[in-house]
Amino acid sequence: MPISEFRKKKLLYVFHVFFDVNQSGTIDRKDFEIAIDKICTLRGWEKNSETYTKTFQAMLEVWEGLKQRADSNKDGQVSVEEWALMWDDYSKNPDSALEWQNQYRRFMFELEDASGDGCIDKDEYSSVCTCYGLEAQECREAFDKMSGGKDSVSYDEFKVLWEQFFKSEDPSEPGNYIFGKANF
Repeated sequence: MPISEFRKKKLLYVFHVFFDVNQSGTIDRKDFEIAIDKICTLRGWEKNSETYTKTFQAMLEVWEGLKQRADSNKDGQVSVEEWALMWDDYSKNPDSALEWQNQYRRFMFELEDASGDGCIDKDEYSSVCTCYGLEAQECREAFDKMSGGKDSVSYDEFKVLWEQFFKSEDPSEPGNYIFGKANF
């Protein structure tokens, strides 16, 4: 069964906003390097700091895992089609997520949890999403929808929301808002 238009919109949104950072039409290592710089600048982490090095290593491991799983033609890039197919496979069995997918989910949570208190609040969430060019007001609206009006989201809640984003066909599911967009 082909991917629904609703899920395709969500997948393409994440592809273009969070992964194809240089807007080349594909995801490659350079996108990850640009994203690393963007993230580290947002957090004020210097290039030679331990935190920068840890972020750099984690993101490149995510890239290698993504490339290994999704780059079916082995050209060193992940196309929109390869991306959608990979996440469609995930949606059919999210319990068998690949290590890089779990690592990326954890990385995104920790990135958004700037205070390190084990929860994401609206300000933390909005600061990361706006770093990727999203409007602050839309991010705040998305957080309210994602959190169900609560002040924060724990990692266990985030895991459920993450799975909903990638597999849900229901536009009202709170997981649809995990990446800062208020409407699809």
